[in-house]
Amino acid sequence: MQYWRSGWFRNPLGLSRMNQPPKFAVSGSAKRYLHQALLLIHRVHEYLILFIGLTLLGLGGLLWSVVAFLLRHTLSHAQGVRCGRRGASTGFRFYLKILHWGGAARFDLSALDGLRGREPLILVANHPGLLDAPMVLSRLPNVVCVLKASLIDNVLWGAGARLAGYIRNDWFIGSMNLAVDELYKGCQLLLFPEGTRTEALPLGPFKMGPAYISHRSGIPVQTLIIEQDTAFLGKHHSFLKRPDMPMHFRIRLGRCFAAPADPRAFTLLLHDYFLSEIQTNRTEIQQ
Repeated sequence: MQYWRSGWFRNPLGLSRMNQPPKFAVSGSAKRYLHQALLLIHRVHEYLILFIGLTLLGLGGLLWSVVAFLLRHTLSHAQGVRCGRRGASTGFRFYLKILHWGGAARFDLSALDGLRGREPLILVANHPGLLDAPMVLSRLPNVVCVLKASLIDNVLWGAGARLAGYIRNDWFIGSMNLAVDELYKGCQLLLFPEGTRTEALPLGPFKMGPAYISHRSGIPVQTLIIEQDTAFLGKHHSFLKRPDMPMHFRIRLGRCFAAPADPRAFTLLLHDYFLSEIQTNRTEIQQ
């Protein structure tokens, strides 16, 4: 994964060597104090971005919950679902742009654009951080998620998730039936087979839900490889611990698998495939 950072212009005013102002000698201690001052300003800026980003995420979720609650009791079910998914996609896309504009993060999500408007697919991704679902949803509005029940019941996210028709994961067979129904309606389904954010890097054990849903529906599995150079928003990372900025995130399309005949064997195959892709990418970065 390669990234490009802009550098300082050496001669921003276009001055020639003849008319440049004279250079003044700066002592070593002055240079050291200047460096420390710039470093302090940089750290304050990063903490400010971190605070603003988390605040906007919370306030945005709360505001959308109020709007979603009203819409759910005003619109028909089908209209509410379309509005909820479009609203979630637009909101997350705007939030990611704010993180980009503020210098907090850089996102390469262009690979997802090739999936927009395509046939039903089961999108299966690894889950290193909290931004994984927002990144996917920001590019793909016709996606239904299977979420942890605690998120569906959450004050910040619950109303919006229910309006969008997202599926809670504690109904077991009922959740699977709803997921298959959504696929047959033409939607794409987003699943994280680890069931939660990665407990121990590079990858946690997989549950068999995605394999069973693909087996029952006959819908292929499109893998999404999520890569990032930070542990921020990971399972065991404190929200208050300042990450190195800008953070870099990328989602690339992996292999597309046909619906399996043996869900158990396919789950093991899927895990090995993700592990191989993640480890290969880590090796390329280190080199």
